[in-house]
Amino acid sequence: MTATAPPIDTAASPLLSVQPLGMPWDTIDPFLFCVHHDDAYPPGNGRHGPDAALLAGRQMGSDFSRKDGWSMYHGQQVPGFPAHPHRGFETVTIVRRGRIDHSDSLGAAARFGGGDVQWLTAGKGIVHAEMFPLLHDDRPNPLELFQIWLNLPADSKMVEPHFTMFWSQDIPRHRFVDEAGRGTEVAVIAGELPASALGGADGTRPGTSHGAKPLTPPPDSWGARLHSDLAMWTLRLEPSARWTLPAALGDGTRRKLYFFAGDRITIEGQVVPLSSSVEVRAGAAVALVNGDAPAELLMLQGRPIGEPVAQYGPFVMNTEQELRQAFEDYRRTEFGGWPWPDAAPVHGNEEDRFARHANGRTERPPSEE
Repeated sequence: MTATAPPIDTAASPLLSVQPLGMPWDTIDPFLFCVHHDDAYPPGNGRHGPDAALLAGRQMGSDFSRKDGWSMYHGQQVPGFPAHPHRGFETVTIVRRGRIDHSDSLGAAARFGGGDVQWLTAGKGIVHAEMFPLLHDDRPNPLELFQIWLNLPADSKMVEPHFTMFWSQDIPRHRFVDEAGRGTEVAVIAGELPASALGGADGTRPGTSHGAKPLTPPPDSWGARLHSDLAMWTLRLEPSARWTLPAALGDGTRRKLYFFAGDRITIEGQVVPLSSSVEVRAGAAVALVNGDAPAELLMLQGRPIGEPVAQYGPFVMNTEQELRQAFEDYRRTEFGGWPWPDAAPVHGNEEDRFARHANGRTERPPSEE
């Protein structure tokens, strides 16, 4: 049974709410959706999928069962999400373990994972596939990722599609050490840590930092606007570690913490059980004290866009009329068509990471160039 946190006096505490994690995780404007996939895929069958015997009893094409610890999702032979359209928002995919193969209607492709992040601006429309190839036939193929949907404001919903790769080696990571020598690592996918946190003003001291300069969001993203105060961080606390989450920079910002690994954590004196989402007052610094097991949290924050949201499946617009137009445009144009031989492309047998953009430019992470 999942423990339930006691009620909060929101007038006196920076904690505004504590709720159990659902599926998907509950989000706040400017975020639309957040899901955590953690799949214990078996050894592959030589064709990037599980052995056929392991597929028995699954509803192929709509398998979210986690039978034996994994799902096929919409893949028939290879796990993942074959070709599907998007319009009007962005997907941010943080791959902690395993590999994802991306293919899209612009002709772009990528294989990424092991801490890499893909930030895809769907804009006026794109079709893409996200497949999870089982590359190892002699051992399991675990895959863990977050996918976050970030809304676009009305004046950016019809921009040209664009994807950006943040290679793991380039993502800023900061380690802080408390007075007892226990560490907290913060990986900064978007936004930046305020100078007060980097200076250890809360009694912690900076340990090591990797890539201190914040990465640049895609040009048409809400995150590219200075007043958005957008931040996406992952936090990893050693047992009994203490760290103070610094206050956000902007007025009107909202912030949520998702506690997805560990046993318990204390936030501003409130014991929070595992598998909880916690909205905190973004303008306040928030003290975190970990329990007896390593803990991990995802933090999402941003100033709300504050516009009407009309959503149906893969399309997110501002009005019902715009939604109808999105479906009509997709039926008419297929957002450029699908240049791949099948709906679920896989990019070979090697683990090497790469990104090939629509203009033909190919990039690789620094260690693989």
